[in-house]
Order: sequence, then C-alpha cells, then structure tokens
Amino acid sequence: MNTTETREPVVIIQNLKKSFGDNHVLNDFNLNVYKGENVVVLGRSGTGKSVLIKCLVRLLDADEGEMKVFGMSITDLKHKELDDIRAKIGFLFQSSALYDSMTVRENLEFPLRRHKHKISKQEVDALIKTALENVALAGTEAMMPAELSGGMKKRIGIARMLILNPEVMLYDEPTTGLDPITGREINHLMLEVQRKFNTSSIIISHDMNCVRRTANRVVVLINGKCYAEGTYDELKNSNDKNIKQFFD
Repeated sequence: MNTTETREPVVIIQNLKKSFGDNHVLNDFNLNVYKGENVVVLGRSGTGKSVLIKCLVRLLDADEGEMKVFGMSITDLKHKELDDIRAKIGFLFQSSALYDSMTVRENLEFPLRRHKHKISKQEVDALIKTALENVALAGTEAMMPAELSGGMKKRIGIARMLILNPEVMLYDEPTTGLDPITGREINHLMLEVQRKFNTSSIIISHDMNCVRRTANRVVVLINGKCYAEGTYDELKNSNDKNIKQFFD
C-alpha cells in the first residue's frame, strides 16, 4: 500500500516555470516528496533536471510557481530565513564542488563555520570524524581534493552534506563520470544515508542503474513537465513510447 497519500509532503513544487530566453526548461512542473523517500527525476540531458533542484534552493530564481520545504515557501524567504532552510538541505553538485585549495577537513569545516557559529573545536572534530566514518573515508582529513579519486570526491561531497544533519538531500547526477563499480558504491551509500537518517531525497539522474537501485519513485521529466511517475518497474513496463525510450 502506498502510504504517501496520508502523509504531509516535505517538499511541494507546484506549477514551476523556468526559462532561459526562448528555452522553456520547466513548464508547470509539479512534484511532492514525502518523508523518507528517494525520488529520482529522470530525463534527457539538457531538459531541466538540474535546474529544478537549483530553483528549490534558490541558486536559480524560478519565473513562476510555488516551492515549499517543511511548509515554508522558498520564494518568500528573506536571506537569513533562506540560509536557515538551506542548512537543512544537503546539495551534492555534479562535480562535487570541493574547494581545491582546502583539505578534506577544511572542506567539511566550511558549512560548520557558516551555519554553526558557537561550536567548539572538540565538537567540530567529532562531527568531521563521524561524517567521514559515515562515507567510509576515515583518516582522509589531511588529503587535498587533487589527491582524491572521482568516487572519493563524491563521498567527501556527501560527507559535507551530512555534517549539518540535513533532512532533505538533493543529488545532482551522483554517478556521472564514475566507473560502474564506483557508481554502485555511491548508489549503496545513498541508500545507507536514506536508511540511517530517514532523509527525503531528490536524485537527478539519467543513469538507469542509479535509477533502478535508489528510487522509491521515479518522475519522468519531458517538455518541462512531470510527464509520468511511478516505481521503476511500473515505468519500465509502460507501453508509452516516451517512457520506453529511457528503458530500452
């Protein structure tokens, strides 16, 4: 039985529109995300998947529509309120977006310095140790990003997300550029994060292995809209040619 019908959504996106000139990438897009579920947004490259989650944290401003996180309208928040909400939302960029000039430790310290002003060195040390243990990279504090493999960078990016104990996770193409084995490891890590912390996640991907392994629900983005949604198996067995193109 699908219990999402009786639960309050953690994320609500209604009639979202975003254009870049004449390119209408999101056009009345709608999506609810419920507590503890992984929703994968599936679509072809350049169709607005990453734009969607960037609008959700206002890295980009939407043209129209409403977005609510924890019942609060993202579009109406002032800078301080937006900062507070962002602290509850983890964002893994496609490139991991680690600071090249900072060690792993300094990268993990950065969100703590930004959002937790009254925190002792002992607390920082403990949080960094736990975050690295959660992604199976204990002992890497002194390493520089240039010394890390692609998979390690993704893991450190996830550790940086986890260090503030977010309730919502946004993953932008988390397995892009990784070999199949490392990709499976990242998929497993995302499931572990969901299980351990009961997070709600939006995962942007066109990697069908990632979709199959991580999704509780899949949303197909076509022509800027939520064209279809369902479980991986439901969509895989669809006779709609627009859906089948992703699974063939």
